Amino acid sequence: MSVASADKRIRIFDTTLRDGEQAPGCSMTLSEKLRVAKALSELNVDIIEAGFPAASPGDFDSVKAIADRNYGPVICGLARCNTADIEKVHAAVKGAERHRIHVFVATSAIHREYKLKMAKEEIIRSAVGAIKMARELCDDVEFSPEDASRTELSYLAEVVSAAIEAGATTVNIPDTVGYTVPAEFDHLFRYLKEHVARIDEIILSVHCHNDLGMAVANSLAAVGAGARQIECTINGIGERAGNCSLEEAVMAVKTRAEFFGLETGIDTTRLYPTSRLVSNITGMHPPRNKAIVGENAFSHEAGIHQHGMLQHASTYEIMRPEDVGLTKSNLVLGKHSGRHAFRDRVSELGFELDDFETNRAFQEFKKLADKKKDVYDGDIESIIMNVGSATSGPWTLESLEVQTHTDEPATVTVNLIGEDSVKASESAIGDGPIAAAFLALEKATGVELVLKNFELHSASIGEDAQGEVTVTVEIEGQSFRGRGASVDIVEAGCRACLEVMNRTLRRRARGDSIVGGVHSEHATI
Repeated sequence: MSVASADKRIRIFDTTLRDGEQAPGCSMTLSEKLRVAKALSELNVDIIEAGFPAASPGDFDSVKAIADRNYGPVICGLARCNTADIEKVHAAVKGAERHRIHVFVATSAIHREYKLKMAKEEIIRSAVGAIKMARELCDDVEFSPEDASRTELSYLAEVVSAAIEAGATTVNIPDTVGYTVPAEFDHLFRYLKEHVARIDEIILSVHCHNDLGMAVANSLAAVGAGARQIECTINGIGERAGNCSLEEAVMAVKTRAEFFGLETGIDTTRLYPTSRLVSNITGMHPPRNKAIVGENAFSHEAGIHQHGMLQHASTYEIMRPEDVGLTKSNLVLGKHSGRHAFRDRVSELGFELDDFETNRAFQEFKKLADKKKDVYDGDIESIIMNVGSATSGPWTLESLEVQTHTDEPATVTVNLIGEDSVKASESAIGDGPIAAAFLALEKATGVELVLKNFELHSASIGEDAQGEVTVTVEIEGQSFRGRGASVDIVEAGCRACLEVMNRTLRRRARGDSIVGGVHSEHATI
């Protein structure tokens, strides 16, 4: 029986931890990757592409750690068509009960001539050899002809045919540089379906980049033409303009079920919490008007829209906020709220915390409730994100003193508490309070850094809203990212900076070399 003709299920292949992480500034620590992988499993994605093990020792370790935890989805690793890459992927993913090796090689004329300098026949031999080797190690093998959308159709069909004969169980057709358009991509998939023998025996996949803003549209066009796996990322993060947005593709299929006649296995009520987790970890917050998970996605300001909404929500909403994990209420708790109410609200927002994390989060909530009258959902989320990502000392910010005057440098004093109750206090002068605070922290901790980026995001509404700060800094030539939150922006920045400094000091204490969040190799599909 034909797989495609009988299969009404679209598999969701999430590559947030591989392709998404390759976006500038989006690299993650091991603990962050584990949190995202767990969230993806709760979202019920089918496959998690956990990384590119050959890129660096850190990538290998993170893929292996994710695989060894057996969260549930298929755990996949990416490899070039060479023995070393394939063996590293297998070594990294084999701990998962279900695992996949994903091999790729470029096929377009421009890549053949300028990057690979290989003839068509050489590329096919390379792909076939890699697939056969991967099949000896693993029953689940995916093959991608990189830059497929710019590859001659007849040659692409030849490559795909050879891949299927060699044993590939999934063949992915990537629009690597976001070049194609929906009608053209539809034609490409239909051409392959007509000209490749045994193509109905494998899963056809699609992987689109968003350079022209059509990654989701192109992916859905491929689905209409027979693809049964969509490769995508949370919030559409990825290299350059990003990838196909998981939440948009999934909700398009769900909302227009009568048109597509297909379904995914995604628990859509987990979309918003997962989006928030990834945006907080990466520091890349979706625009307010981002479809599905943006702050304005379910907001209505125009009078005529508000009138229609009061009559019936379907007049201007094609989805319910609850369908993607948003709740109707926003104002939730105050200083007199107890631990039980707090735990219930955390659960309603879609987060799962253990007892230790709950206790820490509740303590931070009580501190925040003393500073502001009303605590909103966004405030609760910010607390959870920072509790989950916060790392232990050696230093903790005890207090902060800031002096600023118009047209004069700022003076900041930071007071830190270290392990064994050791205290450190340093002052510094800078062009502004953030610059002065960071200089004071450098003096107090002995860690020198260069601030590359400072991002501020409001966690909720109102004048007393928490500010979420994400900093990207350079230490000893490597880039690191830290996060902090507070109703005081300078304090939030200090917490973000101190998070990075603490990680650096712990590495130094262990004797580890500084390894930042950058890859020694990048794989673009």
